[in-house]
Amino acid sequence: MAEPKNTDLMEKVVSLCKRRGFIFQSSEIYGGINGFWDYGPLGAELKRNVKELWWTTMTRMRDDVAGLEATIIMHPQIWKASGHVDTFSDPMSTCRQCKKLVRADQVWEQLTENAWAQAVAELCPGGQVDVARLLGWAKSKGQRIAPNLALVRNPELTLSWLAERVQQNPAPLEMKELYQHLATEQLRQTGLVTPCPHCGGELTPPRPFNLMFKTHYGPVESEDNLCYLRPETAQAIFVQFKNVLETSRQRVPFGIAQMGKAFRNEVTPRNYTFRSREFEQMELEFFIKPDEVVEAQAGAIATVSAPGHPGEPQPNWGWQMWHKYWVEERIKFYEGIGLPRTTLEEYWQKPEELAHYARACVDILFKFPFGTQELEGIAARSDYDLSQHARCSGKPMGVFDEELRAAWIKLDQTKKDELWKRYFEARRKYLEKTGETIEKAAALAREDADGLAKGLYIPHVIEPSAGVDRLILGLITHAYSEVTETDAKGKSESRVIMRFHPRVAPIKVAVLPLLKNKPELVAKALAVRDLLRPHMNLFYDEAGSIGRRYARQDEAGTPYCVTIDFDTLGEKPELLDTVTIRHRGDTAEDNGRQERISINELLPWLLARVR
Repeated sequence: MAEPKNTDLMEKVVSLCKRRGFIFQSSEIYGGINGFWDYGPLGAELKRNVKELWWTTMTRMRDDVAGLEATIIMHPQIWKASGHVDTFSDPMSTCRQCKKLVRADQVWEQLTENAWAQAVAELCPGGQVDVARLLGWAKSKGQRIAPNLALVRNPELTLSWLAERVQQNPAPLEMKELYQHLATEQLRQTGLVTPCPHCGGELTPPRPFNLMFKTHYGPVESEDNLCYLRPETAQAIFVQFKNVLETSRQRVPFGIAQMGKAFRNEVTPRNYTFRSREFEQMELEFFIKPDEVVEAQAGAIATVSAPGHPGEPQPNWGWQMWHKYWVEERIKFYEGIGLPRTTLEEYWQKPEELAHYARACVDILFKFPFGTQELEGIAARSDYDLSQHARCSGKPMGVFDEELRAAWIKLDQTKKDELWKRYFEARRKYLEKTGETIEKAAALAREDADGLAKGLYIPHVIEPSAGVDRLILGLITHAYSEVTETDAKGKSESRVIMRFHPRVAPIKVAVLPLLKNKPELVAKALAVRDLLRPHMNLFYDEAGSIGRRYARQDEAGTPYCVTIDFDTLGEKPELLDTVTIRHRGDTAEDNGRQERISINELLPWLLARVR
C-alpha cells in the first residue's frame, strides 16, 4: 500500500517559501532551471544556522575531529578510483514518443502523480476494468492529457487485448498491470510495455546514465583535460587523509569533517528541493582502528548489548560500537534542532541493499509531506576508500601505531595467528574484488597482514553523510502550522506560525517600538536593537499595528519579540527600562505569552535560549 502524501501541505509550504523569502526558483525571471534553487533572506539565515550548528557540534565541541574545505573540481582519477566514473549511474528510460527521460526506478511513483494515470484510476477503481468508460475517455479527455497512450492512439485494438485478459481472469487487475495494458498496442509482438508517466508513450528498456557533471580545465576542451564537478564531498577527505593526520596532530580514532557543494545530474529532480542537481552536504569521515587492531590492544571487542546511546567512546570499541555511537549522535543532533525522534525513523539496510564494501548502513528518515525519505546515511565503509586511493595513486594510506606494535609483541602465537588470518582474509577479499588475480591478491594481503606486527594498518571509516537542503526542507515542513483565531465579532481568520527551534530560527528576535510616531519610543528601541545586533540576527520593525507585526514575525518563525512601550520609558516607575517579551505561540496553551524583563537582563536571557 502506497504511503499517503499530503500534497496540500506541500503546496502551502512552497507558497510560503516564495512569499516570505525562504526559497526561490533559480533564474526565475528567465523561466527557471529545473533542479536548482536559491535561498532568500530567511532561507539563507536558516541554512547558515544549520550549517554552523553542525560544524560546531562536529568539530569545535570535539577534540577528535578536524575540519577540511576542499575544491569542487579535483583530479579526474579520484573519481575513477572511487568508482564514480564506472558505476555512479541511474537506470534511465526514454519515451519513444515524447523523448523525455525517466528514471526507471521512479516510473511507477511518477505515474501515480500524473493526471492521465489518476484519471484511469478513477475510471477503474480498485482495478475493476470498465471498457466502455475507458473507450469514452480515450476519445475525449485522454487525447489531451495522454496523446501517446496506446489506448488513445488505437483504442479498439488496445481494449481488445485488455478484454481478452479480463475474460481469462475476471479478478481485478493490479493498477500497474492495467497501466501496462493501456500502453500496449502490439501485445503479441512486444508483450506488455511500460508507459511514459508524462504522455503515456512507450518507454525504452533502462540503460545506465552517469550522474556526474562533466567540464574541462584549461583553455582547450579535450579528453586530456576532462574533469567533473564533485558528486560528493567525501572523496576529498580520503585523498587528504594523510595530510590532515600529519598536520592536525590527531591519532586514530579521529574524524575529518567537511561541508560544501556537490552536483548530480539527476534525471528527474523532484519533490521541491529534496532532489536537486546542485546541493550541499555535511559529511564526516571518522577513521577507526580495524577490529583486529582493537582486539590486539584491548584484548576483546565491546559488543552492542543494549538499545540507545552507547556512551563515551572506549578503547575496546570495534566498528559496530562506533557505528551505533554515530547513529545515536546524529539523532541527538536532529532532536537538538527541533526534529523530535517521533518524526524520524531508522532504516537498517538489508545485506542485499548494502554497497559491496559496506558492513552496515543506517538511513535516518524523516516524514516529509510527500513520504518518508532519507535525511542522512551513516555507513560503516570498512577500509575500502583509503585502500582504493592507495592502490590507484600508488601512495600509502596506512598509519603507524606504536601501541599496536608493542601490544603485538605481548600476544601469544595462537592469538597472533588468529588476528593475522582475519586481517589477511579481509584484505584478500577486497583485492580480489578490485580485479587482482587470486595469487596476487593473496600475496598483497599477506604483506598487509604482516604489517600488523610492525604497527601498520589501513584505518576503517564510519561515515555520517547528511544533505543540508533536505534538512532545511524537513525543518520548514515540520515548523509549518496554521492557527485559526476568532475575533470579538465572530470573524475567523487563519494564519501561519513557523515553529522553528530557536537555535535554527532565521530571525532570533524582533525589536518593536509600540508606536513609530513617538521619538522617545523609537530611540529606546534603536538602543535595544544596537545592544542585541552584534550577538544574533534580529529584525527591527516599526510599521503597522503591533498585532500585525507579531503576526509577520510568527510567519517568519521568530521565537521572541521585544516590545518597547511606555512602561519602558517609566510611565509606571517600577517598570522603567523593562521591555515586553512576547513568545511565539508554539502550543495552544502558550500562544503569544508575554512577560516583562529588564533591558540589563535581556541579552543573557536571549542568548541562553537561541544558542
